Amino acid sequence: MATRRKPLFESNGFEPLTSTMPGSTIRPPTSSSRRSPFLPTRLELQLVAIYPTTLLLGSIFSTLSPASRSAPYSAVLQSHPPEVAPSYFAQKKNVFNVYFVKVGWFWATLAFAVFVLFHPGFGKGVSARRVQAVLRYVTVTTWWVFVTQWFFGPPLVDRGFRFTGGQCELLRDPGARQDMSDTREFITGATCKAVGGVWKGGHDISGHVFLLIMGSSLLWLEFLPALTRVEGLRDGRLITLADGKVASVTVEKELVKTEDEATAQGVKFALGVAALMWWMLLMTAAYFHTWFEKFTGLLVAFAGLWTVYFLPRGVPQVRAWLGMPGV
Repeated sequence: MATRRKPLFESNGFEPLTSTMPGSTIRPPTSSSRRSPFLPTRLELQLVAIYPTTLLLGSIFSTLSPASRSAPYSAVLQSHPPEVAPSYFAQKKNVFNVYFVKVGWFWATLAFAVFVLFHPGFGKGVSARRVQAVLRYVTVTTWWVFVTQWFFGPPLVDRGFRFTGGQCELLRDPGARQDMSDTREFITGATCKAVGGVWKGGHDISGHVFLLIMGSSLLWLEFLPALTRVEGLRDGRLITLADGKVASVTVEKELVKTEDEATAQGVKFALGVAALMWWMLLMTAAYFHTWFEKFTGLLVAFAGLWTVYFLPRGVPQVRAWLGMPGV
C-alpha cells in the first residue's frame, strides 16, 4: 500500500502532494525536469523514437539493397510483384503477414488481456487500475476501428484515399479498362477488391504501419511501468492537477514481491508480441508502400496514442476516466 509522504519542498507554483494511488509517488518536479505534461518522458521519448527510426532504416535499406533495386515495384500492389519479390518477407502471402499482421489487432488484444489479467501490479479482482486499463484499450481500439474498419460509413483510410482523388478501377471487365469514365467506383477498398478492382490514384495511408505502431505502442506504454519498477528506474511523468499546478508522478517497486513475478506474468508474452510487431514494421518499411504512405501511417498512429496516453496527464477530467499506466 502507498504511504503518505511529507512534502519535499514547495517553490515556484509547484505544489508537493501526497499520493493515494498504489505504487506511485506524487512530488513537485525539480527545476531541471520542468516541461509540459503533454510531452513524453526520457524513456518514453526513446521508445517512441524507435518507430520513425525503423521506418527510416527500412526505407534506406530498400533504396540501397541491390535485390530491392533490381526488383520492380508496383504502385498499384504497393509492393513488389510476387514473382520478383526480393525477399520472403516482401511477399504479401508470407506466413507472418497472413497470420500475424493481417490479424494484428487480435494479437495485440490477446497480449493486452494476458498482461492485465495476470500481472500482480493491477491488484486483485475488478480493481480501479484494471478498469482504467480496459478503458484505455477500448479508446485505442475505437481509434483503430475508425481508421481502418468503419467511421460512420467508410473508414478514415478509405475516406482519405477518395478525398485525394483515388477511385476503384475494375480490372475484371476488359471493357471497363478501355472506357474508364464508365468505371464503376466502390466506396471502400474491401468492396473494390471483392469485385476484382484495385484502388488507384489517391494517397493510401499505410494501414500496416498504423496497426503495427498502434498495437506495439499500446503494449509498450502499458507494461513500461512494470519494467521500470523491476529495474529500479525513476522516470517521472508530469501531470496537471485540478487546481492547475504541476506535479511529478513516479512508479515505485511496491506491488510485486519479486522481479520474476513482475516480468513472468503477462509481460513476457506482451513483450514478444510487441517485438514481432516491430520486426514486421521493419519489413513493411523495407518492402511495402511509399515513404509518404508510411509517414502518414506513423502520424495517424501517434495521434491516437497521444490522445490516450499523454493528453490525460495535462487534463485532469480525462485522467479521472482513463488514468495512467502503473498509477
